[in-house]
Parts: sequence; C-alpha cells; structure tokens
Amino acid sequence: MTIQAYRFALDLTPAQQRAVLAHTGAVRVAYNWALARVKAVMDQRAAERSYGIGEADLTPVLVWSLPALRKEWNTAKSEVAPWWSQCSKEAFNSGLDALVRGLKNWADCRSGKRAGRPVGFPRFKSRRRSTPSVRFTTGAIRVEPDRKHVVLPRLGRLKLHESARKLARRLDNGTARIMSATVRRDGCRWHVAFCVEIHRAERRPARPASAIGVDVGVTYLATLSTGEHVPNPRPLDAAQRRLCTLGRRLTRRLGPDRRTGRRPSNRWRAAQAQLGRAHARVANLRRDGMHKLTTRLTREHGTVVVEDLNVAGMLRNRRLARHIADAGFAEVRRQLAYKTKWYGGHLVVADRWYPSSKTCSGCGAVKAKLPLSERIYTCTRCGLTLDRDLNAARNLAALAHEATDARSGRESLNGRGADRKTPLVRQVAAKRQPGIAFAGQTGTIPPQGGTTDHVLVRAH
Repeated sequence: MTIQAYRFALDLTPAQQRAVLAHTGAVRVAYNWALARVKAVMDQRAAERSYGIGEADLTPVLVWSLPALRKEWNTAKSEVAPWWSQCSKEAFNSGLDALVRGLKNWADCRSGKRAGRPVGFPRFKSRRRSTPSVRFTTGAIRVEPDRKHVVLPRLGRLKLHESARKLARRLDNGTARIMSATVRRDGCRWHVAFCVEIHRAERRPARPASAIGVDVGVTYLATLSTGEHVPNPRPLDAAQRRLCTLGRRLTRRLGPDRRTGRRPSNRWRAAQAQLGRAHARVANLRRDGMHKLTTRLTREHGTVVVEDLNVAGMLRNRRLARHIADAGFAEVRRQLAYKTKWYGGHLVVADRWYPSSKTCSGCGAVKAKLPLSERIYTCTRCGLTLDRDLNAARNLAALAHEATDARSGRESLNGRGADRKTPLVRQVAAKRQPGIAFAGQTGTIPPQGGTTDHVLVRAH
C-alpha cells in the first residue's frame, strides 16, 4: 500500500469560488484564534514565574493537541465566529490541525528531536499573504461517475478542468481509497488534491542490473553517466522579461493600503492575476521537465545515484542563486526517492563530501583543487580529458557497485569513501599488496598490523 496524491484543476463558478473562499477564511480564523490562545497562556505563565509564583499555582497549561484545541474552539466558536454554521466543521479542523503540527515542529526543533533547518514559532496567517487552502477528511468525498465532477462536503458538486479517469478506475477496481481532499489556490487557479491509499502492483525497471549516475547542474539539468546531457529549460530565465514587465505594470496600479484602508482597484486585481498566471506557468514548466526526467530514469534503470548537495549553502552565492533555484536540485532528488520505490529500483545518495568532480573516472586520482570555471576535466596522471559533469556522473555510477555489494554482504571491490577534506594526489612508490588502498585505487583499508612500503602522502 502506498500513499499517493492525485491533483486536478477545478472550473468553479463565481458562487462556488465565494463558498471556497469562505471555507479558507474559516481555516485562517480558527488558526489565528488558537494561536492567540496559546500565546496568551504562554505569556501569562512567563509573567507569573517572574513574580515568583510557584509552578503549582501557575495558570493551567493549554495542551497542544488537536482534541484539546478542538474542545476549546467548540466552546468559544459562537462568540468568535457567529457564522460558523455556514462552513463545514472540516474547515475549522484544518486550521487547528495546521497549528498543532507547527507547534510540534517548533517544540521538536528546540528539544533536538527534529533534524534540519531551525523551525520558528508559528505566526499569524494573513488574508493577503497566506495561500488559501482547506482540507476535508470526513463526509461526502467522491468522484462522480462521469469523471468530470467531484463532490466535497458543504461545497457540493464541483466541475473538473480535466478528466479524473485514472483515479476513478482505481476506485472502481477497489485498489484505492480516498483519505482526504485538499482544495488550494495556486496562482489564479483552484486545484483539488486527493490523498489516496492505493495498492501498487510490484514493478521492475526495464534494465534491473543497470546503474546510472546523475549529476545535476545549471548548464544542463542533468548529466548522465551514459554521456547524455539533459537540457535545462530554464523557465524562469525565459520568462524573466515578461515577469519584469508585469511587475512594473502592477506597481503603477492602486493597490491595497492597510494604513488608510484603501481597497485595491480592479485594474490592480487584473494585473495581479496576470502576474500570478505567469509565475504559475514557470512553476508548471519546471515541474513538467523534472517529472519527465525522473520517471524515465526510474523506469529504465535499476539503480540511480545522485549527490547529497547542500542546496541551502549553494543559494548563498548571489551570482548563481537564481539559476540554482530555477533548476530545482532538491526536487529532482525528492522525486527520484519515491519513484524508485514505485518502479522497484534503488536510489543511492552519495556522501556530501564525496569528490565526484575532482576524482578522475579513469584512474581514480583526486585533484586538490578544481575551480568552478574549469569545465573540462584533465587528469594529470593518466591524461584523461572529458567534460567535468560527465566525469562526475561516471564517478557517481561507480558508487552503485559499492551499494550493491553492501546490500549483498560481499566485499566492495570499488567502494570509494569521502571525508570533509579532499587529499592531494597520493604518490605511491611501492608494490601493491592485497588489502591496501592506494591513491587512485579503490578498495579496503589495510588490515590491522598491515604494512606498506615507501608510501609518500602529501597532506593539507
């Protein structure tokens, strides 16, 4: 069983758009109300501690769980939102659930249970800045027999922009079960995403024994170890001129002003919608190219090897940040991670400090330095000359054999390790002995008590 999402565009009438916006507003109201309650209790307890009050006499703690917050909301909803009966209960539950998850992430980050980038304390949702979204988990959620309409609680029958036949077939066959439905506005179009538990048949790649290395980059979206260069569409660069034109047009219109209470003009709304459609098109083009590439690789090859790139650190380069973000390095790896499971393959992630670009794919010699401007790799030992990205992709493909040997329990014949510092080329003037790894060679660490003859190593 696999959890998978099916996303469809909606064609809503003006009345249906107002109903959906009302539900997304209910999500925001419940979220902000619960967050205000949590902050008030936290501030009150902090103030009482500063007065010297004991822990037993402090204001009772507000439990950060969905049932507890839902109970508090049901008690106060008649005063906070007198119109609560006009919206589905799932709308308020969505806002409370989002706050619970945000508080949990913040608490886990402070206690060290959560890995990754720091997570801040939840902030209030703004009507203009937040993305309208509402999630339904109970009630009437189904696809109509004509496969052109869906039914959601309180919203009724909504028309789809495209056919839902792929999802409908699985539902009719009994191999899928809808768990939830989320309505969200991306740009200027509404979408509905069904979270579905499906039973996927076991599949195998077309070439199970094949291993391929994938080196992502800016010049090319991906360079494969087979020698193929996948072109980078660069949708943001292609649309940059139009985006600048639409942005300048938007600034000339009368937009909203909180200080004076001015409402935006119709021309400002039209310009904002046009700019949103342009940004949505860029995102769709980028997503389409990545899905086509990752699906082709996982369907054909049994093992795919990628690098563990520090994308957040790479984005600090102000000269390349926009191009790196446009390429979507992290998204390629994310899609490969779940698609290899779908199609019966295996994903190998190279260590972040593995010198794939500095290592010669022919003899294994490692260069001390390799500037980014040097696009052609030339080995000073064996004289190999080839494209820098192709050399890195071949080195990544070589790691697939190490991963295969590790899973089978056999000793790896060409496993290559990596550390935080790349050593200089090691000059070895000795007879190669079994069990000893030399510079440019791959193998195991010398056994305990093993000796080497006349091994000269230049360290940093």
